[in-house]
Amino acid sequence: MKVFDGNVTSATGFKAAGNAVGLKKVKKDMALITSEVPAVAAGCFTSNIVKAAPVLWDMEHIDNKICGIAVNSGNANACTGEQGLADAKTTAACLAELMGCNEDNVLVCSTGVIGVNLNMDKLLKGVKITYPMLGDDAESGANAAQAIMTTDTYPKTIAVEITLDGKKVTIGGMAKGSGMINPNMATMLCFITTDCAVAKPLLDKALKECVADTFNMITVDGDTSTNDTVLVLANGMAQNAEINTENADYNAFKEALMAVCKDLAVKVVDDGEGATKLMEVHVTGAATVEDARKIASSVTSSNLFKAALFGEDANWGRVLCAMGYSGAEFDPMEVTIVFRSEGGEIKLMDEGTPIVFDEELASKILKEHKIYIDIMLKEGGSEAVGWGCDLTYDYVKINGDYRS
Repeated sequence: MKVFDGNVTSATGFKAAGNAVGLKKVKKDMALITSEVPAVAAGCFTSNIVKAAPVLWDMEHIDNKICGIAVNSGNANACTGEQGLADAKTTAACLAELMGCNEDNVLVCSTGVIGVNLNMDKLLKGVKITYPMLGDDAESGANAAQAIMTTDTYPKTIAVEITLDGKKVTIGGMAKGSGMINPNMATMLCFITTDCAVAKPLLDKALKECVADTFNMITVDGDTSTNDTVLVLANGMAQNAEINTENADYNAFKEALMAVCKDLAVKVVDDGEGATKLMEVHVTGAATVEDARKIASSVTSSNLFKAALFGEDANWGRVLCAMGYSGAEFDPMEVTIVFRSEGGEIKLMDEGTPIVFDEELASKILKEHKIYIDIMLKEGGSEAVGWGCDLTYDYVKINGDYRS
């Protein structure tokens, strides 16, 4: 598998564009993605009962062949009632008319402030003036990645290449997300394109399993958004033999898709609002994968531990505490906890026994940007990895005046 600096235009047959159309004061706020031929689609959406209008539209149309996606930032079109639903439909119809397809073959996404109706005059004009900018070059994809950002500090993109059936297959992606990020996704949008020929049931299966171990294992602040969406479009233009069984080609495709999802998911949490630390929590020896996931997610979500991480305090007791209320079953007397980074490694608890540790070494370890938390249980053979960030003063500042 070759990993390179690509994006949603890297796969054959896909174009993208990003533009500033006035929904935000200055920055780009309109992105379009189109496929030369209708593509098989798969999607994963927010677990929040309160779902934004674009999420409802996409859930209704995800089983259709998809020609394009229209995305706006600056306004989430969430909690906007019947008008919001009508606006999502109108946006899809606008792009569909330009493409010469049916509105049911267009998906829409929005991100930004909740509870405010879209300025449809600006949005529809924005779709129309952005459409001629569509290109299949890297710059066009980069512009689209910039246009979906809200409080992100940088665009998040990746692409990979693999060989299937003797053909080069490419998967490219972009994502946005910085705050309101919690397991089961959050204010997080991700768009993945591939020229792989793959049957919809297997694309659905692969995406669901990849999301479970990547986007559903990240957290910034414990808030689950109204707009979470991960979309994959597969147009088949690589001309590989269609993947319609769980064979070696399917496994290779899924591995590549997992690599794209993991890269983008970690970039999202690493760019958490105000974050200075990235933590990776690896739980091993759990009775079940679900227990391992619960423990990892509980630790990465703990505000007390996140604050300790910001303060570079090796307060491992907060890790054990978060494990205890995770809902997973384990014996605390068999738990081993290790902190490590490029600054070194230190064992803080050994099979339930606290270790008198070197505070100077612990401080050196926690001064690094990426901190690994290894949690070893003795309940079984299952494991999981979760990612989180620290909780800083800047997080409060960013969210204290978000609307302004």
